[in-house]
Amino acid sequence: MYYLLKLFPEITIKSRSVRRQMTRCLVGNIRNVLGPLGDGVHVQGGWDALSVQVPVDASPEWHRQLARMLCHIPGIHEVQCVEEVPFISFADTTERLLPVWRDAIAGRTFRITVKRRGEHDFTSEDLERHLGTELLDAAPGSRVQLKAPDVDVRVDVVDNRLRLVRQSWPGLGGYPLGLQGQALALISGGYDSPVAAWKMMRRGIKTHFLFFELGGAGHEAAVRKVSAHLWETYGRSHRVKFFAVPFEGVVAELQRSIPDGLIGVVLKRMMVRAASRIASRTHIPMLVTGDAIAQVSSQSLTNLVLIDEASDVPILRPLIAEDKQTIIDTARQIGTAPFAEGMPEVCGAVSQRPNTQARHDKIVAAERNFDFNVLDAAVELAVLTRSDRLLEPLPCSEPQLEVVTDLLAIANASDISVIDIRPLAEREAAPLRLEQVECLEIPFFELQSRAEALPNDRRYLLYCAQGVMSRMQAMHLHDRGLRHFGVYRAR
Repeated sequence: MYYLLKLFPEITIKSRSVRRQMTRCLVGNIRNVLGPLGDGVHVQGGWDALSVQVPVDASPEWHRQLARMLCHIPGIHEVQCVEEVPFISFADTTERLLPVWRDAIAGRTFRITVKRRGEHDFTSEDLERHLGTELLDAAPGSRVQLKAPDVDVRVDVVDNRLRLVRQSWPGLGGYPLGLQGQALALISGGYDSPVAAWKMMRRGIKTHFLFFELGGAGHEAAVRKVSAHLWETYGRSHRVKFFAVPFEGVVAELQRSIPDGLIGVVLKRMMVRAASRIASRTHIPMLVTGDAIAQVSSQSLTNLVLIDEASDVPILRPLIAEDKQTIIDTARQIGTAPFAEGMPEVCGAVSQRPNTQARHDKIVAAERNFDFNVLDAAVELAVLTRSDRLLEPLPCSEPQLEVVTDLLAIANASDISVIDIRPLAEREAAPLRLEQVECLEIPFFELQSRAEALPNDRRYLLYCAQGVMSRMQAMHLHDRGLRHFGVYRAR
């Protein structure tokens, strides 16, 4: 028994030289992916298909693991588990076929598909009719259906050899990984960006990951997990890079210097500026994002043009015309949806009243007030991790912040004040009302300059709607030695 790997159809229509190049690349990728299974696995190239020879004594679980790995390798259209024996007669073929398929087709529709190569005194249709009749008699309740049957029973006769396809699975398709160059995918861990990265990997592009840290170590750890899943499942043939860029300082500077309605677009511009610098330094020729038209305010056509303008390298958007539900369905299919569902919320770091049709002159004017030294510092602090080390524990570099969620606990502490750091419009729309607790109103961008003037014999708990900006600001204050600032999160 061995495994036969059918090539992605778009590979088979290439010129002879391109097809050979793609096949050689695919063989190398398969060997890299299957390496952990041991020396008993042998991959052989071919013109129409590849074969994987396996140890005779391999366990059923080992075979299941092998099939899963093969089905996730870009470039493979179909994986077939094949038994190959000498072709003797119709009767001998029937004896070999019945034990494998009798129970599988009972009570279901099926068809026999025979493919024949070489000189024979019978046609493919002759063998199909014979085997179909025998299976009908042996499997109660089964019936033949040529179009869209429940089960397709595959038989190949190649010269004097008989191939019985005992089981088959759909492959990932696409092109062999690494053959189409490389790209740097901006990944946040939601539904969109992992799907965008996966689509590029499937088309043969070696895809690295870039993460902008806005939500603390918990957010980075979650994004590392989804990146590790993508790499281990679909891209293990090539080791890639994972960059983490600390962007809290950039967000704080945006809050200080940029009008609220433009923060979302300017934030994306700062991200692609940073990403294009990192890509250029590492000789990666393009960026990939999970943008889809009109999904959020920064993804209008007008705003996407403004974002593209800030990048020195091309930006690819494989999801640009996809519906959200289609993206979510794909995320479930490739196994990234559970990560998105548990991802920490960080959208509180952008505009409250975003501009969907930002003007170029206003963006340029607003950015003149931005201190680009903050962006430069963030890029210089970027941390590189190899893809095979993504699941290693992160160093505990974050300060231990006091986080309070119990209102009664706050009310019973006379030395506590809560500071509402939200913008004025957000405070007016949803006022924070706390009984018996001093509540101060100091906007996020003002607190850095006013913090040291506050009495240091009190504990200050910072509040924002989702806890992201408050945690970020408290960390900055801790870095300055102001340890009496913590976070209040309303239940």
